[in-house]
Amino acid sequence: MGEQGCFRGQRVELIEGEVIPMSPQGPSHYGTVDTCEKVLTAAFGHEYWVRMQGPLDLGEVSEPEPDVAVVEGSVKSHLGRHAAHPRHAVLVIEVSDTTLAFDRGKKGSSYASCSLLDYWIANLRDGVLEVYRNPIPDPSQPHGFRYARKTVFRPGEVIQPLARPDLSIAASRLLEGAGV
Repeated sequence: MGEQGCFRGQRVELIEGEVIPMSPQGPSHYGTVDTCEKVLTAAFGHEYWVRMQGPLDLGEVSEPEPDVAVVEGSVKSHLGRHAAHPRHAVLVIEVSDTTLAFDRGKKGSSYASCSLLDYWIANLRDGVLEVYRNPIPDPSQPHGFRYARKTVFRPGEVIQPLARPDLSIAASRLLEGAGV
């Protein structure tokens, strides 16, 4: 539908078969996205591609555009004659202020249903980093899955990404683009 021009001038993403309009970004939101990309690119190195607001092909009915996604392999390894959007990410971050309920609920359930193991929300409203792990089935959730573990990291605390447990990333570094 997007290729046929149905959403001209609109930013949308496909979540479990539903076309969801994307909220406009304020300065704190974009500053945090930009900061997360820089911090994660420096931390993960050239063996990973840190993408800002690029689509992930998570199946026929889901092509979300997370604010930041860390994908295994270099940019070059994903490009070429048969280039396509990545089908998996080792880490996804949503920067959230006005969309916090959606990112925790429908979007989180969708990511859990796709077995995304490490999902983080940069919660600008409360100035914390919410880390969701261990996706499990839960029929009461919008897409039949949820994360069993939620940990909240405050400025001054550090997090280790599941894909690179040797890394320690300060929560405050990821939130500093919002002035937290």
